Amino acid sequence: MEKYKFLILGAGPAGLTFANRLQQNAEESFLVLEKEKEAGGLCRSVEMDGAPLDIGGGHILDVARPHVNQFLFEFMPESEWNLFTRNSQINLRGALIDHPIEANIWQLPIEQQIEYIKSIAQAGCVQKKKKPENFIEWINWKLGDKIADDYMLPYNQKMFSKELNQLGTYWLEKLPDVSFEDTLRSCLKKKAYGKEPGHARFYYPKKYGYGEVWLRMADKIKKYICYSQSIKKVDFVNRIVTTKNGNIYQAEKIIFTIPWTSVDEFYGMPDDIEKMIPQLKHNAVEIRYYPDNLETNAHWIYYPDLTLPYHRILVRPNFCLNSRGYWTETNAERTDMFSSQDSDKFCYMNQYAYPLNTIDKPYVMKKLLIWAESNQVYGLGRWGEHQHYNSDVTVERAMNLAEKLIEK
Repeated sequence: MEKYKFLILGAGPAGLTFANRLQQNAEESFLVLEKEKEAGGLCRSVEMDGAPLDIGGGHILDVARPHVNQFLFEFMPESEWNLFTRNSQINLRGALIDHPIEANIWQLPIEQQIEYIKSIAQAGCVQKKKKPENFIEWINWKLGDKIADDYMLPYNQKMFSKELNQLGTYWLEKLPDVSFEDTLRSCLKKKAYGKEPGHARFYYPKKYGYGEVWLRMADKIKKYICYSQSIKKVDFVNRIVTTKNGNIYQAEKIIFTIPWTSVDEFYGMPDDIEKMIPQLKHNAVEIRYYPDNLETNAHWIYYPDLTLPYHRILVRPNFCLNSRGYWTETNAERTDMFSSQDSDKFCYMNQYAYPLNTIDKPYVMKKLLIWAESNQVYGLGRWGEHQHYNSDVTVERAMNLAEKLIEK
């Protein structure tokens, strides 16, 4: 049995950041176990038509956390990145308007603007009505019936779930905060007002896909990574991990960055906690590549139209320079809607794409993570914490956890 101070499950952004911070602090007793043949997790890229294609979907580096950017620039210098101002749009019944919709309805014909403004003025939050507890009613309360019906409800149904009321409302505060006054002001002045959405400015590599920075991070610790190692069993009593091909490892501390539901067996976990793990839900998303060029300056476009299978497209040449085409992102439950002429397109299915923010998730994860940490097992990142973290947030959390545990 191989023994280490730190055993890191998963070589995505969380695991790679944590491992590199260990090495930078002269720690050598650690090992990373990764189920795929290369590192990067959801941020991996492949080459398609002579240019990179991000098979995990649309992942970019936000500028919101400069210390995270500087850490990543140690592996891939800033000179190898382009800096963009976000240009995202919504295809609203064939009309393209900028995102977020509340700040940009001034781009629609005046008759439609009036309809949206009237609807927002009657929204529950504007009328000071009590905040609802279920998802669908919350969307109507926050944005008004028209934005809910035309955009938010169908889009979220396509992206996350047909049964939207299984989702909680605790995470919706992260939506762009655009007040009724901001919406009215934007229509009068024909300019967006209100809080900007995330990734207002972002970095993307000049010559590579987003997966390149993670490959470079993996290369720095290549002697500490074992690939093709799917996890079969985690023993919390002895902190032993068994892989599906029979390898056994023991550690003082385990860093858990993989989906909890992907592990076959837990030993030493209380029954009440283990029985809650299947309650953690996620969706699968397919990436499908099309070589055709689109006449748009948008980096990506949202599609709430329920007659279309995909919920978003990313226009590759507009951020990945010297490339062509676009790719679609489609919930796995909707891929059967593609026509036969789409079957010859390159596609990749991400079995674990987004953790779903179900009603009971906060309770489940709080109880699971507190108990696990008491046994020196630390959930980290999008899957270890079952949170929809972007890569920059994941890196920050990994840096913080490494600092905390290295000090011990």
